[in-house]
Amino acid sequence: MKSLSQRLKQDEILIAPGVFDMISAKVADSLGFDVLYMTGYGVVASHLGLPDAGIATYTDMVSRVRQIAEGTKTPLIADGDTGYGGLLNLEHTVRGYERAGATAIQLEDQEFPKKCGHMLGRNVVPLDDMLAKIRVARDTRDSDEFLIIARTDSRTTLGLDEALRRADAFAEAGADVLFVESPESEEEMRTICQRFDLPLLANMVEGGRTPVLSRDELQSLGYKIALFPGSGFLAAGQALKAVYTDLKETGSTAGSKVDFYPFAEFSQLMGFGQVYDFEQKYK
Repeated sequence: MKSLSQRLKQDEILIAPGVFDMISAKVADSLGFDVLYMTGYGVVASHLGLPDAGIATYTDMVSRVRQIAEGTKTPLIADGDTGYGGLLNLEHTVRGYERAGATAIQLEDQEFPKKCGHMLGRNVVPLDDMLAKIRVARDTRDSDEFLIIARTDSRTTLGLDEALRRADAFAEAGADVLFVESPESEEEMRTICQRFDLPLLANMVEGGRTPVLSRDELQSLGYKIALFPGSGFLAAGQALKAVYTDLKETGSTAGSKVDFYPFAEFSQLMGFGQVYDFEQKYK
């Protein structure tokens, strides 16, 4: 299987669906994506039922990294938030994520407690603090194939020029991929892509601060990775609301217009075929 760094050398942009539990991970893995993205927002929402506001711990997150990495075949980018503490904590986080099976970790320059990158009220740490995080992450990883994705959230509060300045410094500090969060127009996205030689990541959040563009548009701008972190849980949440509304109002799903995943097909996806094969082999 090609590593993420090898896949980044392809001409085509990599589309990374957001996964947040083993159902979303199994479905995405079965469809042949080049890379998956473990979304912090989705994990916190599905695992804890809480907002993505710095509440989840390293333990919460690394356990989900391990589950998803072990249960799928596709390279996994994992949201590492701010590293869950100081530099020593960050070292522990990077080591833990790599050993859990992630192929890349995303680290950001927000103050703790952090917030979802498309919400207001985000503040960033001094630049030197983030550069130290990048250096620690690079020194800690066992393999250069484990990529460091450096994200700045400074665009919203400090402006695009400061975000570009920080991303320049991230590149000099040794980041493998640059992530300028929440540009607010296609023109800003173009400015970002024209600035850097390193691979760039776009974050496509339906209803967020950045325009959601097509794959061809993103590729023509120069992005190498496009995350769609909320697509899965927003669609799943809407489907759950629809079917539970039917059930509450009618007492049954008999007349529901929800498009259900075929039960037999879903059971195969969850591994029942292997169960029957095992039973046949050892009966």
